[in-house]
Amino acid sequence: MNSIKNIISEIERLKWEKRFKDAITLLEQSLYKYVDDYRLYEELADIYLYEWTLNKSTKSINFALSLNNESPTGNYLKGFILLSNNKIKEAIKYLEKSNKIMWNNSEVLRNLWWAYTLVWDINKWISILKRALNISPWDKLITEDLAMALIWSWEIQKWNVLLKRIWKNKS
Repeated sequence: MNSIKNIISEIERLKWEKRFKDAITLLEQSLYKYVDDYRLYEELADIYLYEWTLNKSTKSINFALSLNNESPTGNYLKGFILLSNNKIKEAIKYLEKSNKIMWNNSEVLRNLWWAYTLVWDINKWISILKRALNISPWDKLITEDLAMALIWSWEIQKWNVLLKRIWKNKS
C-alpha cells in the first residue's frame, strides 16, 4: 500500500466502518513518508469531525490549507468547521470558495445553503437548494430542506410538489 491514493482509499474504508482509531494509526504512519501531502491532513480533520473534536479538526484543516489553499475539500471542511462554531460569515467565504473550485457538489451546496439560512438570505437559500436538488434529485435531505425553504418564501405550490415527493418516498 505505497501510493497515497491507496492509503486514502484504505482510510476511507476504515472511516466507513467507523474504525477511526485504525484510520488515525494509518494516517500517523503515512505522515512520516508523506509529510507534505495536504490530503492526509484533510482526512485527519474529517476523522476528528466524525469524533466531534473540533479543535483538533481545526488544527488539521488549517495545516492542510497551509499546504494547499486551493483544495476544494479543505475549503469545504474549513467552512463546515466554522459553521459548526457559529462563525457564519467566515464559513460562507470558505464554502463559496469550495463551491467555485468543486462546482456541482451537493454536499457543499447543502452546507452553503445552511450558512445562508443562518444569515437569512432567502433568495440564495432557494437557488442553492434547487441547484443541489438538480444534482442529486433523490437526496431526501436536500428535498426536505428545499421544501422548508419554499415555505419561508411562500411558494406553496412548489412546496406541495416536494411534500408529495417526500411522502411518496417514505411509503
